[in-house]
Amino acid sequence: MTNTQTGNRVVIVGGGIFGCTAALELLSRGWSVSIVNPGGPPHEDASSTDVSKVVRMDYGSDVFYHELGEMAIEGWRRWNRDWPRPLYHEDGFLILSHGQMQPGEYEYENHHILGQRGYDIPRLNMNLASSDYPAWDFSGYSDGYFNPTAGWVESGAVVEQIAKLCKDSGVQFYSGHMDQLYSEGSHVSGVLTTDGNVIPGDIVVVAAGAWTPTLLPWLTDLLSPTGQPVLHFLPENPDLFRADKFPPWNSDIASSGWYGFPALSDGRVKVAHHGRGVSVHPDSRGTVDVNHEIRAREFLGKSIPALSQAPIVYRRICMYCDAFDGNFLIGHDPNREGLVVASGGSGHGFKFAPLLGEIIADAVEHHPNKWSARFSWREAGALTTEEARYTGQ
Repeated sequence: MTNTQTGNRVVIVGGGIFGCTAALELLSRGWSVSIVNPGGPPHEDASSTDVSKVVRMDYGSDVFYHELGEMAIEGWRRWNRDWPRPLYHEDGFLILSHGQMQPGEYEYENHHILGQRGYDIPRLNMNLASSDYPAWDFSGYSDGYFNPTAGWVESGAVVEQIAKLCKDSGVQFYSGHMDQLYSEGSHVSGVLTTDGNVIPGDIVVVAAGAWTPTLLPWLTDLLSPTGQPVLHFLPENPDLFRADKFPPWNSDIASSGWYGFPALSDGRVKVAHHGRGVSVHPDSRGTVDVNHEIRAREFLGKSIPALSQAPIVYRRICMYCDAFDGNFLIGHDPNREGLVVASGGSGHGFKFAPLLGEIIADAVEHHPNKWSARFSWREAGALTTEEARYTGQ
């Protein structure tokens, strides 16, 4: 990209995956970049501060996200080559269906679109699946597939690495909270922090994840924070859950919400829920409800028996910033000159980290971008989600 912005200043509110990738890209284009973040990234309460996130291009019938996911995987491979150690683990993605995959359903549409786009992925032979994936009880499953072009990333470590690159490259970090936007006339020209400091900028990018609609309350029709439960189990035999036998998975996710990951080096196995979530303030999210733990063990008892009685060693409410239509919100606020919003991860933004910086920077600079039409500013409408998102109770 031709550097046309030398000398211009941008203040980014939020040092998560949206904010730090945008900072690196804008810095490379000649911007002077500051990040305002409470504490050093990764912030302990941010959605990206966790041990793992799924990387996939399996997006039902939505070819847009299939293509975006494919490009993101190439980006993760590039980062693996460039960084001190690989943080993306291409262990594949196991998709399971209780019934035969049918047209119109998430699992079938995944497999169909992958085939149309040149990926030869045979459906699982359920009679042989138990030998390949011994932790699973397949008696309740009759169909599925394994996509080897997918995996998971060490999400907290990724944010730490990108934040380090930002600091090493000259991004100025301010440890504090945004109190309000600072304006000169009708133009947003900086950020006022809670300790009274003004951090000036020609452009302010608010990339504060679940805190975005709190900081910018006029966005509550477009964005809302929701809490999603995460549990870590410690099985008696962690080797049963290593990636070669227990890759990242989902089980009828559009109708159940359950998904999970292989064991970490310390043996922990993460099982999470990708659903409607509970509307909560990100500063008072609470804890995982005991009823959710009961439901999790019921699911595991039927599907992954060796986890069903394993002790829970970690609980977390992961905060999503849900856009009303499940698509990211990345664009200039039409009513506030100088303000750009980069948020609405909706529980599936992290996998696109290698592409987010360019998308956000192009939005800041009003450059055309292949993906901008889906993510640009729009009025609130009917509530929808991505096809993998469970919307039941």
